[in-house]
Amino acid sequence: MKPPLLQLCNPRYLPTWIGLGVLRLLSLLPLPVLYRTGTVLGDLMQKTIPSRHHIAERNIRLCFPEKSSADVTAMVRENLRNTARMFLYTGFFWWASRARLDQAIRVSGSEVLDEALRDGRGVIILAPHFVGLELGGIYLSTGYQGVSVYQRSRNPVLDFFMLKSRQRFGAKLIERKSDMKRLVRAIRQGQSCYYLPDQDPGPRRAVFAPFFGIPTATWPVLGRLARLARAQVIPCTTCILADGKGLEMVFDPPLADFPTGNPAEDAARMNRAVESCVRRFPLQYFWVHKRFKTRPSGSPDLYT
Repeated sequence: MKPPLLQLCNPRYLPTWIGLGVLRLLSLLPLPVLYRTGTVLGDLMQKTIPSRHHIAERNIRLCFPEKSSADVTAMVRENLRNTARMFLYTGFFWWASRARLDQAIRVSGSEVLDEALRDGRGVIILAPHFVGLELGGIYLSTGYQGVSVYQRSRNPVLDFFMLKSRQRFGAKLIERKSDMKRLVRAIRQGQSCYYLPDQDPGPRRAVFAPFFGIPTATWPVLGRLARLARAQVIPCTTCILADGKGLEMVFDPPLADFPTGNPAEDAARMNRAVESCVRRFPLQYFWVHKRFKTRPSGSPDLYT
């Protein structure tokens, strides 16, 4: 449902319109230019947004305790650069033509997805928060019928353009608070579901499952969704390639013997799958997010 025109034209959203205009202009630039600019912007972020630098550094130290201080410093620096590159690529993600997308992305393991779809069962694509996540969902919709869950933005201008860009090749987005039956029905009808698993759900809705050996607040949804939709679950990562050479999507084999019927065990197995992806591409994960914000009762805050 489109917001009223007057709402989109409200002067309070002028900064959003200006920001979208900048992203639109950036979308016209070659990816190597955006990549190099992202390097500079990422280095600037370390000095101007120290809170995000601290969060990324803390996350990486928690998850890779075997790394030396020099290694962690280098990982944080490159991760912030990738985060900045992701931001600069947003216009490309949202406005690039099908031809430009085809030129910019390469896919590894697509036969895994094709085989799963031929089996006639539903397919859930488990897509952790890697920097190329946005393009992964959009690109999939160019070749497959797809559905995904999104959270509505409080900013109607941003929400309108986000939905328009993500759905421009035929994908269907279902608001997170909508009836789950719509999502289950779409998967059963053969539409692959692009599912983002690794956000902190808060203490009320979380189960705690290990992630890099740390009890982590985890959505207990994937197992239930896979059971109701009779779906296979296929991990997928989308990463930025070096020097602005585009992006790569990597599909892994479906999770074996999933779901188990035990929400805590399903959450643990999901986190192990995400962890495996992160260990393979550690510089591409969204480390600036407080993944360990919600703690088990009595546990200390990990970010103070």
